[in-house]
Amino acid sequence: MFGIMKVILCSGFVKNFLFHSAVLLSLSNSSVAQREIIRLTDAKATKQTKSLAINLYRLSASHILFGHQHATEYGHGWNGDIDRSDVKSVTGSHPAVVGVDFSGLSGRPDSSVRKTLLSLQKNITETYNRGGVTTVAWHFFNPASGGGFYWRDSISVPAVKLIIPGGSHHEQYKKILGTIAELAHSVKGKDGSLAPMIFRPFHEFDGDWFWWGKGHCTADEFKTLWKFTVNYLRDSLNVHNFIYAFSPDNKFDSEEQFLERYPGDDYVDMVGMDNYGDFGRDGKYNVEQGVKKLQIVSAYARKAGKLAAFTETGLESIPNETWWTNTLLKSLKAANLRLCYVLVWRNDSRSETHYYAPFPGQKSVPDFMRFYHDDFTLFEKDIQKIYQ
Repeated sequence: MFGIMKVILCSGFVKNFLFHSAVLLSLSNSSVAQREIIRLTDAKATKQTKSLAINLYRLSASHILFGHQHATEYGHGWNGDIDRSDVKSVTGSHPAVVGVDFSGLSGRPDSSVRKTLLSLQKNITETYNRGGVTTVAWHFFNPASGGGFYWRDSISVPAVKLIIPGGSHHEQYKKILGTIAELAHSVKGKDGSLAPMIFRPFHEFDGDWFWWGKGHCTADEFKTLWKFTVNYLRDSLNVHNFIYAFSPDNKFDSEEQFLERYPGDDYVDMVGMDNYGDFGRDGKYNVEQGVKKLQIVSAYARKAGKLAAFTETGLESIPNETWWTNTLLKSLKAANLRLCYVLVWRNDSRSETHYYAPFPGQKSVPDFMRFYHDDFTLFEKDIQKIYQ
């Protein structure tokens, strides 16, 4: 089992102390029944992948891990620096969850794909070696058109029906999954084990902005695509270090709507939601509605024996100086929520305004530090032995 440390920055030095002894006790005395609450879709999942799922579930009873997309690859005004993240520059700790993207593993020249694969391999193994968690988005370039991942940039080709079994581009899709499997088989940590990943394909599918969105394929086509993807990676390509996450955007108001394109419990390990719109995008807030949607996600996870997460959110440029505690933290602490992590989007290295986590000098830093110090939130330094 693993202990939990909270890192406090005091007058320029780091002071570590144990907290929440009740949590530590429950983790060290877990029962077999608790272990069976979370059963992954992959019966052959690696020991580390199973342990990650169990420990995420346990922690979600009284804590939430904080995540940031592309946190260690680049940040506000920098790119590729060693052991750097904007979150670490502010708090002294990397986020507990680091987001990466499989976008560059297809739709580009082979030399570029190779370069991306090596970069991802390095990032994922380094996160694993530090004890952090990797989650994977997939802004998948349209394989049938040669265009981008947005519908408007994909030359308006409805590719889902073309890449599922029987489609004209199915073999091409299998080759792309082969590259993903190559990466999955290559991410060995210093302990010799494969790094687990939370794989979140075809996200925000209830909108129309991506080529796999609701307006561009039927529910049955989407479910077929999802099931084939899991089956092929798991059973044909022997990928056993993925936790599969299902995450629509916020366009649902009931469990029935949330599950409209759900492929079934046998193909999903984690349910989540991406939601910027209810949490301040364009200055518009509907936090009560946002919390209601999180409760739908969390309640289904409990009923189905799944993990739950707030898979994407954030406030671009963070103009609200107290957004972290008055909006996000209050929402995460709402009644009947059990979420293992919350992830905010990336900090662009060149844009002055496209960022979702604070960096030194950004005006929400004082409030982010209050968010960081709250015992409810966990960062990388706060988690130990999450793979054991």
